[in-house]
Amino acid sequence: MTQSQVGPHTYSVHFWLLCTSSLMFFASFNMIIPELPSYLTSLGGAEYKGLIISLFTITAMLSRPFSGKLVDSVGRVPIMMAGSIVCFICSAIYPILTGVIGFFLLRLIHGFSTGFTPTGQTTYLSDLVPAKRRGEAMGFLGTAGTIGMAGGPALGGAITNQVSLEAMFYCSSFFALSSILILIGIKETLTTKKKFSRSMLKISKEDIFEPRVLTPCLVMVLCAFSFGAVYTVIPDFGEFVGVKNKGLLFTYFTVASLFVRFLGGKASDYYGRAQVLKISTVILTVAMLIVGTAQTSFVLIVGVSMYGLAHGITSPTLLAWASDLSDENRRGRGLASIYIFMEMGIGLGAFISGFIYGNDPGNFIFTFSACSLLSLSAFVYLVFGRIPISIQS
Repeated sequence: MTQSQVGPHTYSVHFWLLCTSSLMFFASFNMIIPELPSYLTSLGGAEYKGLIISLFTITAMLSRPFSGKLVDSVGRVPIMMAGSIVCFICSAIYPILTGVIGFFLLRLIHGFSTGFTPTGQTTYLSDLVPAKRRGEAMGFLGTAGTIGMAGGPALGGAITNQVSLEAMFYCSSFFALSSILILIGIKETLTTKKKFSRSMLKISKEDIFEPRVLTPCLVMVLCAFSFGAVYTVIPDFGEFVGVKNKGLLFTYFTVASLFVRFLGGKASDYYGRAQVLKISTVILTVAMLIVGTAQTSFVLIVGVSMYGLAHGITSPTLLAWASDLSDENRRGRGLASIYIFMEMGIGLGAFISGFIYGNDPGNFIFTFSACSLLSLSAFVYLVFGRIPISIQS
């Protein structure tokens, strides 16, 4: 199905339904995250809090090759729905758990949701929108998801405080259900669908990675390292410089990211993906240096906000670039590949930054200098490396 088949305009009703479904999906699984540490403590697993995010990320990454293969064979919509269904079921099960082992098994299963739905979403969008508007469209989709990611935790916290933890989990399940119901209203874009069979779950080396998207994948892993570091170390850094509400630092980051996502994606349509990424990697390099050398809350907020701007430009541009470079019949595999490198970068950033920091405030500068050096490496690669020519490069 081409764009002309789904609507007369670049952004058809199916596109806006996709964005709305994305908002509901990301709100669903982010809603529960702030409450999970205390919930795990109530189950007797306080010492295992570090596994809450890592287990989720591991299964999300492992599921990417499967989602990439299935989205190119079974269809875009079924894979999006599969991830939302996992969210719907898992959120409804959390309140009835009675043990730590069951909790972590559920976290592993829950991780499959983000391995499936975002891959289907970005592949569907790539089918729906012409290449010359793809960066802009990725910015819109990313904005919808970011609103869900930002609003979900706030809503979840309010429900937990005003009603109960159980009500918050069921609300998360309802948001996932809403995402599913919205997806029922959009048309499939894959023209040659295959009926699902267990043989499709056999993954070959070719299914794991799409060589055509190597360049954006390398840039992604170098930039995503900072994301893992920020989410791991910034709360302690905020406390060190006197930020009483550490959550506000992530609010500044999110608002800055939202502000620029649409503009960054649109700029990459006009000026080219690589040209825009050169600018965003420089902003990221400087932002990490500002964060690392911050001695006051104001400077830290400036650095975090600047990082939000860089992230808001980089993310939709890299997704659009990966879509440009992918084989039209293997676009799901190409987008799954860049998500794998994103999760790899976040995981390495979280682990290595935590190791460098070592709970010593004197190591903040070394932690974020490493992030700055990696983003600078991404800039150097974009300037001097052999950059593949795509539709918009």
